[in-house]
Amino acid sequence: MGRADERRARQRDARRTGRTDRKGGIRRLFTVKKLLGTFFVLCLLGMGGLFVLYLVVPVPNANAQAEMQSNVYKYSDGTILARTGQVNREIVGLDKIPKQVQHTFVAAENKSFYRDNGIDLKGTARGVVNTLRGKGKQGGSTITQQYVKNYYLNQDQTITRKLKELVISLKVDRQKDKDEILAGYINTSYYGRDAYGIQAAAQAYYGIDASKLNVAQGAYLAALLQAPSQYNWSEATEKGKRLVTQRWNYVLDNMVEQRWLDASERAGLKFPVPREPKAAPGMEGQTGYLVEAAQDELARQGVDKAEIAQGGWTITLNIDRKRQQSLVKAVDRELESKIDRKKNTTDATVQAGATSVDPKTGHVVALYGGVGATEHWISNATRSDYQPASTFKPVVFASALENGSETQDGRKIDTATRYDGTSKRPVVGSDTPFAPENEDDRSYGNISVQKAMDQSVNSVFAQMVVDVGPAAVKQTALSMGMRDKGFPERPAITLGTMNASTWDMAGVYATLDNHGKKITPSIVKSAEHKDRTAEIADPVGTQVVARETADTVTHVLQDVVDNGSGRAADTTDYDAAGKTGTSENNKSAWFAGYTPQLTTVVALFGESTKDGGGQVSLTGTANSGRANGGGFPARIWADYTRGALNGGSDARFDLDVTEPVKPTPTVEPTTPTPTPTPSTEPSKSETTSPEPEPSDTTSEPGTPDPPTTSPSFPEPSDDVTPTDGGDPSGGFPGDGPTTSRRPLLGQ
Repeated sequence: MGRADERRARQRDARRTGRTDRKGGIRRLFTVKKLLGTFFVLCLLGMGGLFVLYLVVPVPNANAQAEMQSNVYKYSDGTILARTGQVNREIVGLDKIPKQVQHTFVAAENKSFYRDNGIDLKGTARGVVNTLRGKGKQGGSTITQQYVKNYYLNQDQTITRKLKELVISLKVDRQKDKDEILAGYINTSYYGRDAYGIQAAAQAYYGIDASKLNVAQGAYLAALLQAPSQYNWSEATEKGKRLVTQRWNYVLDNMVEQRWLDASERAGLKFPVPREPKAAPGMEGQTGYLVEAAQDELARQGVDKAEIAQGGWTITLNIDRKRQQSLVKAVDRELESKIDRKKNTTDATVQAGATSVDPKTGHVVALYGGVGATEHWISNATRSDYQPASTFKPVVFASALENGSETQDGRKIDTATRYDGTSKRPVVGSDTPFAPENEDDRSYGNISVQKAMDQSVNSVFAQMVVDVGPAAVKQTALSMGMRDKGFPERPAITLGTMNASTWDMAGVYATLDNHGKKITPSIVKSAEHKDRTAEIADPVGTQVVARETADTVTHVLQDVVDNGSGRAADTTDYDAAGKTGTSENNKSAWFAGYTPQLTTVVALFGESTKDGGGQVSLTGTANSGRANGGGFPARIWADYTRGALNGGSDARFDLDVTEPVKPTPTVEPTTPTPTPTPSTEPSKSETTSPEPEPSDTTSEPGTPDPPTTSPSFPEPSDDVTPTDGGDPSGGFPGDGPTTSRRPLLGQ
C-alpha cells in the first residue's frame, strides 16, 4: 500500500470513529510557508504604515519645554517668594565642547550614532511593548530620538508619541547633520541640580564652562543623564554613588572600544567627584533654602526634580512671610550681632538652623537654613549630620510612660519616680556597659524624674533607657517621626547619639504638642502645573502615643522652662514647654520648645571652615564659654516665638494628666557631688563590666566600680537641685562658666 492509500485509510478510519488527526491539522494550518508569508505581509503593512506616517507627520516647531519656562514660588499669603527656571540654561555650540567630551555622550547613549539613520527599530519596538505593558520609561532610543523627544515632543509614554518620535527622527536625521543633532541633544537634556544643558551642568557640578571640561568630567555628566536625581553625587545614596561610578566606567570603556580614548589614558583617569551644589542667582538669603526644601518635599510626593526643572509650576509654600521675617531677625539679634565671623575663628564656624511648625496643621511656617543659600548652600534646618543630644530625653520618658515601664526594683516610672543621679554611675541591667558623666561631672543623689529632666541628668535617663529597653525606646522615637539613621539600640541613645535635623525634631515635638497625634512637617501647600496638580500628603497623621503620655511629657517640659535648663526661654508672654541639648564636645547645641500654637527647634552647629568641613566645638562662641542649648538657641527661640505670636499669647496648654507637675524652685547645691541614698530593694541585674560605651557615645574620663545596689530609689527624700551651669559672674546667661573647657555631655 502506497503513502496515498495509507493517508486515505487513516481519513476513512477517522470519519468512522469520529476522531481527527489534530497534530496533522495544526501542521497544515501553520506551515513554514504560511508563517513566512504572514510575517512578510505584516512587515509590508508596517512599512506601508510608516511610509504613510512619514508623509503626513511634519517636523514640528520646538516645544515649550525645550525653551524652559520659569517656576513661581509663593508664600502662604500668595505673595511672590521667587521665580526660577530660565536663568539656568545656556545653549552652547558644539565647537565650544571638547571633542572627547562630545564622544562621552555618544559612548554613553548610542555608540552607533555616527553610522545609524537616526532610529533604533529594536529599541523602539521594545519601548512600545513596555509601554503597552505599563512598565513606564524605557531606554533603547538613539541620541536622535532622545533629541527629538526633548526638543520637539514631550516625555509622555504613549504609543502615539513613540511612533511620532520614530518618524520625526528619520526626517531630522536627513535634514540635519550629526553634529547639529548631538549639540541639540547635549543642550536640551536635564542633568539634575536644576541644570538644563551642558553649560549649566558644567557650572553646577564643576564650576567651569563647558569648554573647560575634561574627559573624566564629561563622562560623569554623560552618565548622569540616565538618572539625574539618583546619580547627583551630593544627594546620592551609597547605592546611587556605586551605580553612577559603574556607569562612568562603562562610558570610558566604550570610548576605548570605539578608539576615541587611548587605553593608557583611560587607565590613569580617576572619578571626578563634583563640588558641593551652589544656588543659582536669585536664591540669596533664605530663599534658596526654602525653595530647596519645597523641591525635596515634592520629590517625596512623587514630583521629580526633573519635572520641576522643566518649568511651568506654581508652588505655594506654607511659609508665613511675617513669621519667616521674625525668625531671621531673631537669629540676627541673638546670634549674628554678638559674633564676629571675620576676626574670631570660633565664631566663623558657627552655623544656625531652625524649623518652626504649626502643631495643629503640621505646616512649616518658618525655616532658617543659615547665613544665606549663596554663601552656605547646605541647609542647617534640614541637615541631619549632627546629634540632637538631650532633646531626645523627652522621647525616652514618653516611651517609659507609653510602655508602662518599671524600674529595676519594680516601681512604675512616672514624674515622681526617684533615681540615683550620681555622675558616671554604671547602668544596671544592661548587656552593654555604660556610665555617662553628667554635665560638669555633677552628682545629684536621690532625684525625681521631673528634676532629672529639669537638669538633664544623664545618669538618670541612661538608666531609664535600660529600664524601658533600648529597642522599645527606638520604636517610640521612630513612631514619633525620627529617622532610622545611625540609631543604635544601646543605653547611649539617651544622649541623642543618633543623627537628626531641626526639621525631624520639630516633627517629634509637634507630635507632643498635638497630644500624641503624629505630625510630619510639610512646607508645600500646593503645587500646580498646567498639565497636573501634585497631591500633597496630610501632615497630620494617626495617634502614635497616647494623649496622656504626650500631655504628661509636656507638663514635665513646662517645668524645664520654668525652673530648669531652659529658663532663658521663660517669660509671662506665653505658656511654653521645652528641652535643651548639647552634644559631645559641644559640637551642637539645641533648644526644642513649643507653645499651644507653635513648635520650634533651634540649633547651632560647629562646622569647620577648612576644605572638607567637619564638626568642631562651639566652645568659645562670642567669647562666652560653652554655647549650650540653654544659651543662644533658647534665646533665639524666645525672641522668635514672641515675635511670631505678635508679642505673646494667652493660650494655655490643654493637658490630660493624672498628676499635674508642681513647679520646683531651683536651689544651689551644697556640694557638687551629693552622696546618694542606697536602695533597700535588690536590683534585677547588675552591670559586671565598668567599661564605657564605644566611641559613638559621650566620652568618659573614668568609670567607677559598679554599684552593689539599684540605681533607683524606692523612698523619696529631700534632694538638692543644682543650677544648669550658668555663671552669674560672666558670659551670657545659660552659656555656662566662661573659663570652663570640659566637654559638655548631653545637657
